Amino acid sequence: MSDARDDEFYVGYLPSAPRSVARRVRVAVIAIFAWVVCVALVLVAAQRRLDGRLFEFGHPREFRGQIEVDPEPTLAVTRPGTDAGVSRYLLVGPGKHGARDLVAELDGQEVRLRAQLISRGPQTALEVEPGSVERVGPGTLAPARTVLGQRTLRGEIVDSKCHFGVMNPGEGKAHKDCAIRCISGGAPALLRSRDASGETRYFLLAGPDGRALGRELLDFVAEPVEITGSVERHDSVYVLRADPRAIRRLSGGDNGGAP
Repeated sequence: MSDARDDEFYVGYLPSAPRSVARRVRVAVIAIFAWVVCVALVLVAAQRRLDGRLFEFGHPREFRGQIEVDPEPTLAVTRPGTDAGVSRYLLVGPGKHGARDLVAELDGQEVRLRAQLISRGPQTALEVEPGSVERVGPGTLAPARTVLGQRTLRGEIVDSKCHFGVMNPGEGKAHKDCAIRCISGGAPALLRSRDASGETRYFLLAGPDGRALGRELLDFVAEPVEITGSVERHDSVYVLRADPRAIRRLSGGDNGGAP
């Protein structure tokens, strides 16, 4: 005679399953739960850290400084204790837009404005609140501009707004379409480059005449590129003047070249 336990099977309308069936189900559920927890922990551990990126969305603050429009709009502020003496915030507009239209008539003027801070470590930008820019008086800061000479730099072209903190990852193939839209809308385009020691530096991209580059760069966004041009330092901001027709797409990484 067969053991009654071998004939156990579950009938859906019964109040409980046979003991052997219930035991197997419990083991299976516990195993699946443990597997899900392990996978979740592995995925969390594998996430790339945001390396100090910040966007104070919904918390605008008041800033005061001097507007400089070219090559890209910046707010120059005095920061005691810094090597440069004067530091600059890149200015962007809401959404996928630059801030040139918001401050174009205020070049060289001291202003007060409201903006949301965007930062990635020491790199900073401000999303300017339209209608908040108020002239305070004539500017008193004398921009310090130093020509550092010809350089050949390798790196990736990124849009400053997303890359500094608004989006994650804000770089690479995953962000290419968004970066193209931001740069098309006037957000400052930057070359992100690493020097031989691995330190990352950012260069505003301008043409030989000092005019900011934008749409001319769209075919190269999120690609490893090599650019040769004249490097300048405007207070705390590096500027690379280069002919966009001379940008060369690379097949490798983005090492090299910062001054």
